[in-house]
Amino acid sequence: MIVMSVVTALVLLALVTQAGIVAVQRAFPPQGGMVEVDGATLHVVDIGPRDAGLPIVMLHGASSNLEAMRRPLGDLLAKDHRVILVDRPGHGWSTRARRQDSTPQIQARMIDEALGKLGIDRAVFVVHSWSGALGARIALDHPGRVAGLVMLAPVTHPWRGGVGRYNEIIATPVIGPLLAYTVTLPLGYFLAEPGARNVFLPQMMPDGFVQDSATPLLLRPREFIANAYDLVTLKQAVTAQAARYGEISAPVTIIAGEPDKTVKTNIHARPFAAMVQHAKLIVLPDLGHMVQNAVPELVKMEIETMIGKIAPAQAAAD
Repeated sequence: MIVMSVVTALVLLALVTQAGIVAVQRAFPPQGGMVEVDGATLHVVDIGPRDAGLPIVMLHGASSNLEAMRRPLGDLLAKDHRVILVDRPGHGWSTRARRQDSTPQIQARMIDEALGKLGIDRAVFVVHSWSGALGARIALDHPGRVAGLVMLAPVTHPWRGGVGRYNEIIATPVIGPLLAYTVTLPLGYFLAEPGARNVFLPQMMPDGFVQDSATPLLLRPREFIANAYDLVTLKQAVTAQAARYGEISAPVTIIAGEPDKTVKTNIHARPFAAMVQHAKLIVLPDLGHMVQNAVPELVKMEIETMIGKIAPAQAAAD
């Protein structure tokens, strides 16, 4: 009798999840085009003037999608620059063929291929959180693509501890998908807003952020599983690549906050800046993890300052 009750409950939750997937995808449809690369289909939003010099490529962190970079920072930049926003493989409206293609190394190759197909030879990359490791990897493996790198509260080095027991469970075969296709979406509707609010601290989360950033897309099972794989494999990935950071030749600007509890500045931003020859580090005393939301005008100014230095240097080299 107990077994039958459990099975019935799981079936009902699975049906609720499928209905929820349909509702979420209708509420947050894709806003851009699709680019096919080896192992993935990437959703790309291309905004701003096409003839405005160096384009800006924006890459979001974990548990999010390109909308987290678009509002307000991407839209602000697009007034004067071409801005390419990318859903990382497996996130938002991007898909990937293998859940295990979760590392910065693999995703760097996919994004490099997509930019090549879009005709983007060189760009300034703006990366947040998880994508700090990704931006560093692109600069290491595809240096010709990176004119400059602006890192917001970046992950760059291994840290003590894990990434949350629930991520480890979701990345576990059989058990993880079972939970993702039954419990995650219904439960996530209640937890998404308080979870997002905690990431903003000590700043206040903007009103309507969860909806404006299309965060509910994360609750779909295939994306929730992909996100978990990204997180549980990240520490090993940054451990392997950290020794190479001294090879990065592109100019780098890092903006981080002292009270950031999600990605600690002393573990990531400061050691990274010390290893990279052309790094500029800005640490603000009251800044939390969501740098692009808290200080978009400062980020815009630093990006434009970098572009202003790159253009004359490139002209001299030519």
